[in-house]
Amino acid sequence: MVRTQIDLEEIIGNMQCPKDFVCYRSEFEQLCEIKYAGTEAFLECLQESPGDCKFSAAFGTKSYCQCPLRIYIAKRLTR
Repeated sequence: MVRTQIDLEEIIGNMQCPKDFVCYRSEFEQLCEIKYAGTEAFLECLQESPGDCKFSAAFGTKSYCQCPLRIYIAKRLTR
């Protein structure tokens, strides 16, 4: 098994996702819109209603994604 697949399965095994890992199950076709926020810990969320996501955190006028799986996908798979 490729290291990336092992990493993804490890992340999934250590978290609960209210969206049932739709990003992973769709083979990364259904991903929320993000942009790099200049840090390794989170991404800027560009979704219309980010408050609906349990991994979203508002700070000022912006929302940030703290989902470990989405962060891994953005950093390692550049999506």
